Amino acid sequence: MDLRERLVLLLLGLFVVQLCGLANANLVFPVERKFKGPIENLGAIKAHDASRRGRFLSVVDAPLGGNGRANSNGLYYTKLVLGSPPKDYYVQVDTGSDILWLNCVGCSTCPKKNRLGMDLTLYDPKESKTSYMVPCDDKFCTTTYSGPISNCNKDMSCPYSISYGDGSMTSGSYVKDYLTFNRVSGDLHTVSDNSSVIFGCGNKQSGTLSSTNSESLDGIIGFGQANSSLLSQLAAVGKVKRIFSHCLDTINGGGIFAIGEVVQPKFKTTPLVPRMAHYNVVLKDIDVGGDPIQLPTDIFDSSNGRGTIIDSGTTLVYLPNSIYNQLMEKVLNQKTGLKFYLYEEQFTCFDDSNEKVDELFPTVKFAFEEGLSLTAYPHDYMFLLDKKRWCFGWQKSMTQTKDGRELILLGDMLLSNKLFVYDLENMTIGWTDYNCSSSITVKDDKTGSVYTVGAHNLSSTSTVLLIGRILTFFLLLVAMLST
Repeated sequence: MDLRERLVLLLLGLFVVQLCGLANANLVFPVERKFKGPIENLGAIKAHDASRRGRFLSVVDAPLGGNGRANSNGLYYTKLVLGSPPKDYYVQVDTGSDILWLNCVGCSTCPKKNRLGMDLTLYDPKESKTSYMVPCDDKFCTTTYSGPISNCNKDMSCPYSISYGDGSMTSGSYVKDYLTFNRVSGDLHTVSDNSSVIFGCGNKQSGTLSSTNSESLDGIIGFGQANSSLLSQLAAVGKVKRIFSHCLDTINGGGIFAIGEVVQPKFKTTPLVPRMAHYNVVLKDIDVGGDPIQLPTDIFDSSNGRGTIIDSGTTLVYLPNSIYNQLMEKVLNQKTGLKFYLYEEQFTCFDDSNEKVDELFPTVKFAFEEGLSLTAYPHDYMFLLDKKRWCFGWQKSMTQTKDGRELILLGDMLLSNKLFVYDLENMTIGWTDYNCSSSITVKDDKTGSVYTVGAHNLSSTSTVLLIGRILTFFLLLVAMLST
């Protein structure tokens, strides 16, 4: 039975999670989401975001080609297939970091198990027939480090070492090996394909990336903007364009994560701020139920990492104090008769058995350059903690730039149930409200053919499905078909 037949059988056993794919080839990844509803522990969510913000501090002013950051408490993780013979690796998905790296054989501090119930695998370059060390004088290495490596010699590999603001670190050497995926070749039809990719082989981990953390995985896959990212590598060899999308479905579970050009649905875009380590956009206005908020003037200054960051790895939404106070006042004043209280000393909550929160509170609209707006409905920015306790997800920002300016950080809370498209070819980002369980149409860039890619499921027997709500992860790579 070949790989394609095995994948077809796997898709037949899907576990009630749907995902749409996009572009001209697809990588089929099972992904689990850590936080799922109804929410039981808001403190755990904020702790996750606090850990992530700690890593933000070390890179928020980094240049475009920086190494980015990790997220040891990732909201999403997926299964990658690497090597010859192919082996499975579970990695965290992060739109805010750049490189793909795995824990490797010989690492004494790397995790081997976690509380998620899966056995982790250390990557062994010697066990793969297609793996080889990336030398320190390789073009990838000199480009990544913006010049020659000090004391480079013929027997030296290209090193990597990433330190984060919370004290965590990963280090090792770059290797190159095969990544196996499925390429879309027609409506609801795929064929097996692969491509060589360079990734970090970690031999030392510390802090929240080490074996002492019960939530550690085999590594991290970054979808940042640097040339070292998996996306940029696949684009460099003509496999894809530097365009990817995600659509996170909190209604049915599942969603989209895809590489390639979206034909349908249509969406508007706003420019990405250039030379930023993260996906920064320029905010113009915020209104609550049509009532505008007075924004500080420096919020419009997108230099030095300022402005608004869109980050799918963050859960909640973090606002500067002056914006947060105005927003909460306007939201709460529109509903009298409810008793609001502070829960866990940080979340504004109230008790009400009415689940139609959209009828109780106003929408909040964020307006960006080029006329693009992002509407947050009450069901987006509120969490049902139990059968009757509702809490608001708006939080005061603790993230600052190097010069002490506060940032706006828009997390998963506002990104769900919308299709987001990151177009690095044109340095834009766009979105639209969307049913993330429905099909989408995609374009083969070489032939011009348009395909419909439908929903799929994931086998409930997969070891990644032991707990929680699952997101089937499809990376649809725009393939350059041979003529």
